[in-house]
Amino acid sequence: MFDQLHEECGVFGIFDPANSNVARSTYFALYALQHRGQESCGIAVNEDGVFRSHRATGLVPEVFTAETLEKLGSGNIAVGHVRYSTTGNGNINNAQPLVVRHVKGSMAIAHNGNIINSFELRRQFEMDGAIFHGTSDTEVIAYAITKARLETGSIEQAVEKAMNTIKGAYSVVIMSPQKLIAVRDPQGFRPLCMGKTHDGAVVFASESCALDSINAEFVRDIKPGEIVVASNNGIRTIETHCGQKSGMCVFEFVYFARPDSVIDGASVYEARLRAGAFLALEHPIQADVVIGVPDSGLDAALGYARQSGIPYGVGFIKNRYVGRSFIQPTQGQREDAVKIKLSAVRSVVQGKRVIMIDDSIVRGTTGARIVKLLREAGATEVHMLVSSPPFVNPCYFGTDIDSRDKLIACRLKSVDEIAKEIGVDSLGYLSVESVNRIAKNAKCKFCDGCFTGNYPIETPGETQKDKFEEKILRK
Repeated sequence: MFDQLHEECGVFGIFDPANSNVARSTYFALYALQHRGQESCGIAVNEDGVFRSHRATGLVPEVFTAETLEKLGSGNIAVGHVRYSTTGNGNINNAQPLVVRHVKGSMAIAHNGNIINSFELRRQFEMDGAIFHGTSDTEVIAYAITKARLETGSIEQAVEKAMNTIKGAYSVVIMSPQKLIAVRDPQGFRPLCMGKTHDGAVVFASESCALDSINAEFVRDIKPGEIVVASNNGIRTIETHCGQKSGMCVFEFVYFARPDSVIDGASVYEARLRAGAFLALEHPIQADVVIGVPDSGLDAALGYARQSGIPYGVGFIKNRYVGRSFIQPTQGQREDAVKIKLSAVRSVVQGKRVIMIDDSIVRGTTGARIVKLLREAGATEVHMLVSSPPFVNPCYFGTDIDSRDKLIACRLKSVDEIAKEIGVDSLGYLSVESVNRIAKNAKCKFCDGCFTGNYPIETPGETQKDKFEEKILRK
């Protein structure tokens, strides 16, 4: 319904020597990561080498009831996943964690990211006799690891060897009969951190907010290229793939991550405040009130207001009880859906010059509908500011930024033309220079390829994007 970006997934893993209720801890952690994926979710539990798992389409509280969690049983290792599909469609075979049984034992894997050479690897594995059940590139990672497992002495050595083959974005948690492994791709495109609970459990999560939900203490971020192994022998790391050019997706700070998370040493909340402050410096506007589009536009709007001295106001109320399936087919019905999902606060905007801040403009359709809400509520002027640069290139690393012909910044020639189509009095974007400075004290460099076309690693080209889906459709 809304013209918003989606990030592929959130992952979580726990190794608990005390054999506490790891399924319940994973459930609470996935609840905290729900914003990273609302399409499907799953949990796999390891009890003395016996794997039990449950996965389904739907939100975490829909998929996991008290009875479902009870059936997963007890154990000392678990992995969990929430998913939004970018590569691979939304059928149940693509829900994670994937549980794989091979000659060396069992493995469960949960993945966040996108493998850019997955189509070629899948074709190679199929020629060798592999059978795939879904279309996600996570299956390709699983096959790469199990194939390497036949040639190595341990699961972590297999992961290390598989990393020579797979290219792209992958923050992964892997459960074997005796170990929990966390691995992050050499560029660190997607976040992954480690924590510990008060009773000694080791946990890994996409964001630190998941650690907070189970009262775990943040220990550190997993380094780009690092493999961390938790077992009864303690924790050890493998860093043979570390030290390459890093490229964290800068949109984690602009939109994807929860504001209370800290990623690679930088506060997401503070980054969004800084984005708003930079917008105020780059785009000074005479106005009466600054408002944000819920949710990620709110913090940037507050940052703009503080920097500019223009009062901050709550210009929209978001209806949080509209289900994710509330999608209507016709243009008129879609406009009605926006009104039900989002309402303008008339007393805040009526008769006023309004600065409205959002995190991005993708196709422009939703922006136009939201601006119409403000006009109908009596705003005399609407100036839109965006806390990221224009999208002019697709993403290959786990974000569903579409092909160039569907991006409004590519379809129209100028910012003024975009402003006219959306229906605002003026429009301004955050500069590329500033977006790379919003995450103060971050320990990584950023990928801004969707804005600049400069990616940290070589990409396959737009015509190669999402080949899995094309292959399935041809069949």
